[in-house]
Amino acid sequence: MKVRDIMSTDPISVRGDTLLKEAARIMVRHKVSGLPVIDERGHLIGIVTEDDFLRREASRDLPNRLSLLDALFGDGEPAMPVAETVAEVMTTRVVTIGPEAEIGEAARLMASRNVKRLPVVGGDGLVHGIISRADIVNAFTKPDDVIEDEVREDIIRRLLFLDPETVAVTVADGVVHLSGELENRSEVHLLEELTRRIAGVVKVDSEVTYQIDDRKTEGSGPL
Repeated sequence: MKVRDIMSTDPISVRGDTLLKEAARIMVRHKVSGLPVIDERGHLIGIVTEDDFLRREASRDLPNRLSLLDALFGDGEPAMPVAETVAEVMTTRVVTIGPEAEIGEAARLMASRNVKRLPVVGGDGLVHGIISRADIVNAFTKPDDVIEDEVREDIIRRLLFLDPETVAVTVADGVVHLSGELENRSEVHLLEELTRRIAGVVKVDSEVTYQIDDRKTEGSGPL
């Protein structure tokens, strides 16, 4: 299963010159804990999260305290500037992932870098989506009967143009078991690969056989 299969597409984003208060309103309104920050071309330049707001709030009265010390003793540090825009508080060293990466890679990256979400950035540098820890968890909560129906109807019938009765499909706790016989090895491989990509599929156990080994027959020429 790929990141593109479960990522949130068209993620809500902000510009660097967006006011912090407006960014906070957007996060509350859309119930998200982080926003990608993009430039005028749509390229990712940073990310602003709840942590950035917490750090700002924690240091809100620090400039006033320092100014008071300076006034009383003359040896206080210069007052810290008060941030007003997203660009002033955002994280610029953003951990990203590509849309074709496996979900397992996204999970490992989140765990190792201790982040809750990953902007999904394509080769064009544009933000194609965003994937969160919740997206990964939700991918494995799809009911077994829904997964079975997707295998039968979406893959076997609509994509492979086969009678769904050709292949026996059972699903238990996200593990898909396939058995039957198809015409050639390519069909078997395609069935197995497409099934693995369904959100919620944990593993594919396949006992599907094929009548013709197309690896041997392709380009073999006259005997």
